[in-house]
Amino acid sequence: MLLYFLLVLIGWVNVYAAVYNQEHQNIFDLSQNYGKQLIWIGTSAFLALVILIIDAKFFSTFSYVIYLLVIAMLIGVLLFGKEIAGSKSWFQIGSFSLQPSEFAKFATALALAKYLSKIDLNINRFTTKMVAAMIIIVPAVLILLQHDTGSAMVFFALILVLYREGLSGNILLLGLFVALLFILALVINKFILIALLAANAILIFYLYKSLRKKVVWIVGIFLLTAVYVYSVDYAFENFLESHQKKRISVLLGKETDIRGAGYNIHQSKIAIGSGGFAGKGFLKGTQTKFDFVPEQSTDFIL
Repeated sequence: MLLYFLLVLIGWVNVYAAVYNQEHQNIFDLSQNYGKQLIWIGTSAFLALVILIIDAKFFSTFSYVIYLLVIAMLIGVLLFGKEIAGSKSWFQIGSFSLQPSEFAKFATALALAKYLSKIDLNINRFTTKMVAAMIIIVPAVLILLQHDTGSAMVFFALILVLYREGLSGNILLLGLFVALLFILALVINKFILIALLAANAILIFYLYKSLRKKVVWIVGIFLLTAVYVYSVDYAFENFLESHQKKRISVLLGKETDIRGAGYNIHQSKIAIGSGGFAGKGFLKGTQTKFDFVPEQSTDFIL
């Protein structure tokens, strides 16, 4: 608990350092981000205390109700929500903003825990896998429709919970392979990548005698991966939003415009590089001091 509160304190001081304003030097100034952060710390501490006081059976009993309520909120925000920074994921109530996707994270965890805690449950049954997958996928898809990809990706971490409960590790490996192949298809020439996949298929055929009788399966899997590789460009251009394409291009080094999409990453490199091993010192960072990026207290806080 002490370590947790220490991290909260460090986070609060970091917000203060990231958006330090000489005209508002008081860290308790409620007109600044760091002052508002203190309000959220106090509110969170109160809510944490309430949750600890409430009997744990409450969360088990009402886990599905909480989950369905949050799903209704995620649908509602698509219809009546306010768009902020390209994401329609906020309810605006006067000066107060509420983001249902944050509640969806713990609500999904509660519902999944409730489902997996059944005594007669077998994770290797197809129906069990499908129900567990739907509990995770439904809120993730609704959040994706809000154009908040970052929050939606968090839900895929719950697949690790299923693995701990006995889900085959092959599914995790398949997911990693698909993701890796997607990235490689964006940075490597398609012919070279297909040739590498073909060489890999031939190598597997000759090294594993037990698989030689399954040559049709090996050829089939190779053809599927080849089709997938050639479909990556189409999916990249037609299914991703423009800002998502830019971010991926910047990450892969395909977008190098330091005044355009690569601006924030370029500034972060300057901030880290100019600080050296020891850093410049508390409140002395030039990249934060002179407001080089628009949202310094969030993504740029590193």
